[in-house]
Formats: sequence, structure tokens, C-alpha cells
Amino acid sequence: MFDMMKMMGKIKEAQEKIQEAQKALTKLEITAESGAGMVKATVNGKKQLIDLDIDNSLVKPGDEDMLKDLIIAAVNKAIEDADELAKEEIKKSTEGIIPNIPGMNLGGLF
Repeated sequence: MFDMMKMMGKIKEAQEKIQEAQKALTKLEITAESGAGMVKATVNGKKQLIDLDIDNSLVKPGDEDMLKDLIIAAVNKAIEDADELAKEEIKKSTEGIIPNIPGMNLGGLF
């Protein structure tokens, strides 16, 4: 028989675990690079740019468009990597609390 109180307790526990995991995301740092490492962007698990490293050889007059493209590529890659890592961390924090139902992705709820 379905136990509503038990289910509500599990939901509350899951919410607490998710909040803890979301706070921990700010401590995660993901670095991605472009241009063979000439531009490196670091984002946290909340997808915020926290560091940008540009090789001095790129800072030349006339190279602005190339530099812009490399920065965009590095930042976008870091954000993609951060998103994947954040999903993994949320999944780990709710493992055993929220059932794994095939075809149901609860990641978007958090």
C-alpha cells in the first residue's frame, strides 16, 4: 500500500540533499581551453565565469576577432562541462532517495 507520509518524508529529504548539492556547486571549478591552450576559461558549477587566462602572444593589434572567437569557445566549453558535472553531482546527492524511473528526467526540476 502507498504510504503518503513516507513519500512526503522522502521528498523533503531529497529537497534538502539537492539544496546541499547546489551550494556545493559553487566550489566546483571546471577549466576548458581553446586555441591549443592559448585561452583558458574557468567556470564554477553554477556556470559562472570565475577566471580567464589569455596567452600574451594573442594580445596583438589586429587579432581581436581571433581572440574573441577563442574566448567564446573556451567559455562555452567550460560551461558545457560544468553543466554535465552539476548534473552528476545532483544525481549523486539524490541517489537512493528519488527512484530512477526510465524516461523520467528529474534533473530539470532542480
